[in-house]
Amino acid sequence: MANEEDDPIIQEIDVFLARSLLEKLYLFQYPIRPASMTYDDVTHLSAKIKPKQQKVELEMAIDTLNPNYCRSKGEQIALNVDGTCTDETSTYSSKLMDKQTFCSSQAASNVSRYAAAVYKKGELHLTPLHGILQLRPSFTYLDKADAKHREREAANEGGDSSQDETEDDVKQITVRFSRPETEQARQRRVQSYEFLQKRQAEEHWVHLHYYGLKDSRSEHERQYLFSQGHGLAENTELIKSPSEYLMMLMPPSIEEENDKPMAPSSVLSMAQLRTLPLADQIKILMKNVKVMPFANLMSLLGSGTDSTAVLRCIQQVAMLVQGNWVVKSDVLYPKDTSSPHSGVPAEVLCRGRDFVMWKFTQDRWVVRKEVAAVTKLCPEDVKDFLEHMSVARINKGWEFMLPYDEDFVKKHPDIVQRQHMLWMGIQAKLEKVYNLLKEHLTPKKQEAQSAHPLVVSGEQRVNTAKAKVKQNYGQLEKEFQKQKAELKSNDTSAKMDVSNIHIKEEPMSDEEPMDTSAYEGMNNGIVNGLHPQEDSTDSLNGHLPGGCIDRVAQELKAFVSSIFKKQFVLTLSELKRLFNLHLASLPPGHTLFSGISDKMLQDMVLDTGCKQILVPFPPQTAASPDELKVYALWEAGDTYDQHRQVLLEIFSKNYRVRRNVIQSQLSQECGEDLNKQEVDRVLK
Repeated sequence: MANEEDDPIIQEIDVFLARSLLEKLYLFQYPIRPASMTYDDVTHLSAKIKPKQQKVELEMAIDTLNPNYCRSKGEQIALNVDGTCTDETSTYSSKLMDKQTFCSSQAASNVSRYAAAVYKKGELHLTPLHGILQLRPSFTYLDKADAKHREREAANEGGDSSQDETEDDVKQITVRFSRPETEQARQRRVQSYEFLQKRQAEEHWVHLHYYGLKDSRSEHERQYLFSQGHGLAENTELIKSPSEYLMMLMPPSIEEENDKPMAPSSVLSMAQLRTLPLADQIKILMKNVKVMPFANLMSLLGSGTDSTAVLRCIQQVAMLVQGNWVVKSDVLYPKDTSSPHSGVPAEVLCRGRDFVMWKFTQDRWVVRKEVAAVTKLCPEDVKDFLEHMSVARINKGWEFMLPYDEDFVKKHPDIVQRQHMLWMGIQAKLEKVYNLLKEHLTPKKQEAQSAHPLVVSGEQRVNTAKAKVKQNYGQLEKEFQKQKAELKSNDTSAKMDVSNIHIKEEPMSDEEPMDTSAYEGMNNGIVNGLHPQEDSTDSLNGHLPGGCIDRVAQELKAFVSSIFKKQFVLTLSELKRLFNLHLASLPPGHTLFSGISDKMLQDMVLDTGCKQILVPFPPQTAASPDELKVYALWEAGDTYDQHRQVLLEIFSKNYRVRRNVIQSQLSQECGEDLNKQEVDRVLK
């Protein structure tokens, strides 16, 4: 009440809604003019409009007698555009640039909240606007001048040719018949830029006549800006309660499909961006920026945004590379699209770009020729990939554009571990598709790396870990004895093998942890941006607090049992790949993320009823040691257990066996004749 007394109402004004020009009134925004120039000074030579597109072209005269007008420049422009001859098709018939064309563009997509107001005799009359158009100078005359120049050059070249030739050479013509257009091809053609331009060009211009400000016709048309009747029946829209009137002034934002911008082709302001859901905001930002640190992303999303929700959304549209987020390839290249350079489908482009991203998880530098040689893509596509996330350095290659984000890696180790597992799965796919060699998998060592000051070699890290284990050996031994006593007292069915308990001592032995050799050299110790912490050796190789060991063993046993019931026979390499994919599907903070060594995984395989099959592979085989270790489910509890065991014993004697030998051996050992379908089932 006090505020109302301090700010009293001075005057009440009646507001009327005029409807005479409801869908005919446009607002034209002209370029800035000198203060001394009025609209009466401007001579409109012609005007035309395309109503459907709301596109206007105005032709205005230029005052050539003005002292600020450069006559020599105007003559030069007219000469470039029309040449020396003048006819009806000439743009400037006076051989002087004496007019200027203005083209319109829509200033706002939604003008329903704008109106033109006229105040007269204590009344305010409002007329809704049908469109707001900004007029800008058109420079199509420059295109015409370029066309004239090319024609003159072509004429000169034709004049220099030999005049003795009386007839042209006979040329072979190839006739091609177009294929029937599919529905998908038709939809792509209809949505293409060329088709839309053609549709817009097909609409005919409607020529207009311009009336000056003081013309009698203008005076007559201006009267339609006033409401024709002041009765309440014609102004029911303005007879509203205060809350309804406020709702009309500031209606709630309604997301319309046709108004949603399609990034990155259309411009989207930050105000419009923040009206979208969080997932769409992150997707649009990453699609436009390509590479971004997490701190920058949070600052763009505004204060009050939940970082946990952002982390959950960012992993759907981006991958972690050197602690920074890089947009996923399938976001940039959606399904059913193709390369603008080579026409290669999106699937192949995504594979090639994933290879570039994976190379940057290994090293800060990538060589363009190496990427082109592996992916077999055209140079333009490879250059696009590299420009998305790196900067070219002379005589060095392409360097990742952002420094390593150590802060994010330290704050979110679970996210880093999860992303590392996803990259291992991507690497396995790339190895199969591109048949990667060792030189592609092993990162190149740089003599000087300025990306991160803490650079240690792998041998130094191993020595440091061994030294820490030796220092803490007494404490580890006490914990081991305590856990051993607890296991004996509990006498549970799910015992843990002694070899599993000795996982803590693996840094002192020759047993290696789970093979990550393809990633050890990432950024001189960076595993997808992850620097091994010196104080984190307790979480490696399965060393866990006493209460977590049983839970980890149960989870691991459940995974091994389920995978062998589906696959029956697996190499250690394939088992580790499936285990990494399983880890990537688990939520952050899961117990299995504490670290599982090769030894612990192999012991658990043997504990679940599987056996190692010593297949006598040839000495000259190119397979890795993990691919030579073969494990098989010995008893599955079905009718084919005996047949499977006989088959596995056959392969333990020879790595390659003929089918008829297998069938005869099965019949002899099992005492029954198996038909072809049963043998196929056992072999499968």
